[in-house]
Amino acid sequence: MALVAPQVETQKRKRIMIKTAVVILNWNGKEMLEKFIRDVYKKTISAENAVYLVDNGSTDNSLEWIRANLPDIGTFSFEENLGFAGGYSRALEMIEAEYYVLLNTDIEVTENWIDPVISYMDNNPEVAACQPKILSYSDRGSFEYAGAAGGFIDKYGFPFCRGRLHSVVEKDKGQYDDIRDIFWASGACMFIRSSVWHETGGLDPDFFVHMEEIDLCWRIHKRGYRISYIPDSVIYHVGGGTLPYESPAKLFYNFRNNLFVLHKNLPGRNYRKIILQRMTMDGLGALRYLMMFRFRSFYQIFSAHIAYYRNIKSLEIKRRAIVSGSNHNPDNLILNKSMTIAFFLKGQKIFTELWPENN
Repeated sequence: MALVAPQVETQKRKRIMIKTAVVILNWNGKEMLEKFIRDVYKKTISAENAVYLVDNGSTDNSLEWIRANLPDIGTFSFEENLGFAGGYSRALEMIEAEYYVLLNTDIEVTENWIDPVISYMDNNPEVAACQPKILSYSDRGSFEYAGAAGGFIDKYGFPFCRGRLHSVVEKDKGQYDDIRDIFWASGACMFIRSSVWHETGGLDPDFFVHMEEIDLCWRIHKRGYRISYIPDSVIYHVGGGTLPYESPAKLFYNFRNNLFVLHKNLPGRNYRKIILQRMTMDGLGALRYLMMFRFRSFYQIFSAHIAYYRNIKSLEIKRRAIVSGSNHNPDNLILNKSMTIAFFLKGQKIFTELWPENN
């Protein structure tokens, strides 16, 4: 691991005053940095706020570009790609602030995007994490896939959002303009108290990429905290940057890590039963890919399950630690049915149809 000393030392002299640290994790994202980071810096920096760039072993001269063009941004660099979870876990050990904001490279922020969230968290100390309204950069009147108006899961661990079920993304018509509690906040833009980050252990590096924020949010709930959606803060997300939505690698990590999330966090003694039911559903999904002659997608799901079995021992150790350290479960934020069955067989394509009582 290599630290880029000059920029970091500048921030270290100021860090005692930092309230909010916006931390951008980068891996070969120079194109997005050139497009967005100046504006992020301009709309963030103040006596209380700082911006950091964490480089995950990039080979596209991202770090050199930041040094040359925005030398006041604090930088950290790692010699290899530690993944989304590993990169943030390592970097946030070295950043001191009251609040962290995990922000993707491919995001356009708006004026006053930080203050509504921080103000709400200041006034609600039981709220550990938040996300803003996440709209699409390319279709600015629509929600964005990765987070939309706040995340939830169904009883089998499948994630979905207010504003997005599977591939159906809603237009933003103000229908989700209420502050409300959510199950998970998107890792594309997550505000989190640094004290809670360190209390819970932050993101699990074993996830590498995808679903790690859902695992973290579940552990946050288990400690009795809340997670909220704040629509007065708005950002625009390009999406699909590091791994495109249809990439085989994304399919692998989504299926493997979803099983990781369930194994670690499901309450009670019957968690294996729900995991078995979930694995049956995964098998049907893999069979569907096989029938469509999408052999690579079939193989990724098969490989994800093999990887899950190989990690059961370590997952059991983590599960015991989580269960012994907490006694809360956010049952009111978990849909007690299959979102996928409701979507494909019952035609419930939007959040208000799927879960009207929780709208």
